[in-house]
Amino acid sequence: MAETAGQQQYPNLNPHTSTNGDSEVCAVLSFPRACRLVKNEAAWREESGKTTKPASAMQSLTSGPVAEKAKAEADATKTELSNLAAARTTPDRTTASGQKLTHYHSFFYELLSWSNPRATAIAYTLVSLLIVAARYLPITRYALKGTYIVLGITAAAEVAGKVVLGEGFATKIRPKKYYTIPHETLESVMEDLVELGNFFVIEFQRVVFAENVEVTIGVFLAAFLTYFLVKITPTWGLALLFTTLAFFVPLIYVSNQELIDHQIANGKDLFNQQANQVSDLVNQHAGSAIETTQAALKEYSAKAGELMGTAKKAAVEKGVVTQETADKLPGATTATTTANGSATGVTKEDFPSAPRVEPIVKTETGTTGEKEPLLA
Repeated sequence: MAETAGQQQYPNLNPHTSTNGDSEVCAVLSFPRACRLVKNEAAWREESGKTTKPASAMQSLTSGPVAEKAKAEADATKTELSNLAAARTTPDRTTASGQKLTHYHSFFYELLSWSNPRATAIAYTLVSLLIVAARYLPITRYALKGTYIVLGITAAAEVAGKVVLGEGFATKIRPKKYYTIPHETLESVMEDLVELGNFFVIEFQRVVFAENVEVTIGVFLAAFLTYFLVKITPTWGLALLFTTLAFFVPLIYVSNQELIDHQIANGKDLFNQQANQVSDLVNQHAGSAIETTQAALKEYSAKAGELMGTAKKAAVEKGVVTQETADKLPGATTATTTANGSATGVTKEDFPSAPRVEPIVKTETGTTGEKEPLLA
């Protein structure tokens, strides 16, 4: 009876007469104006399209400025890594002997020139971490430990499965076909390793034969310093040091390329001027030395001739040797002067003449014979 009276006094509170979905809310209210306000607000939300739920805190964080910045950096890093991978192409330039370079020349040039700074920074970080890990982490022990743990778990699961279920766990997860390395992949890897080896071999020869003098001098200084550092620095420290130099020296050059090129050009000009000056001085002193040597040789030759002539003359005058014998002595002049001033020397008549008749030849029968004279 009370329910009927309430429905007559407040007909809008009847949940069975409402068709807009707000009857339950109106039923719990005891004031008709509040019920109408709730209905009006619900209709307004539906019309304005604001019936969606408010965004959660996680959604706000993922769509905030920090998340957008992180996403932009991730996209940029991915792009730079792709550019670095695409840089592995054989360059157009060749060596001094006309030999083609490898695609690793382009790859390392792109990597160390910091054209892709994010990719280069990632590569340096990974190499440095590998060096430090190889020094401080027992990688071999960890590998052996992980191996026996995995094999122990696999064996235990297999045995337990066969005992309990009648079929081993490893048997269930075993693939139908074991994985094998595709022939194309193996060839690609081997070809890449050959290219990498040729890169180091070619660069070593270019350094040894001074194709680039500046690089050869730099490697010389590095080897010279390493000879002394290896006595006091561990191997991992040297590896980390040279890795840092290999990555950051090009960065310093790229950042100050104009200034460094200008200083290098000035240094080359100064070196060339000094080399030309030294060359001129050397040529000048060499010419003077040659002239002095030639004059001294002439002077000593003349003195030696005079001494030889005086000695021969004295020997001839004392009757030690004859004039003919003195003229034939080594180092003697071809002509001497007699008492009356006439020049005498070695003539054709001083030598014995060749025989004009062949000697007599004895035969087996004891007879002798003589041939005709030979022509002179």
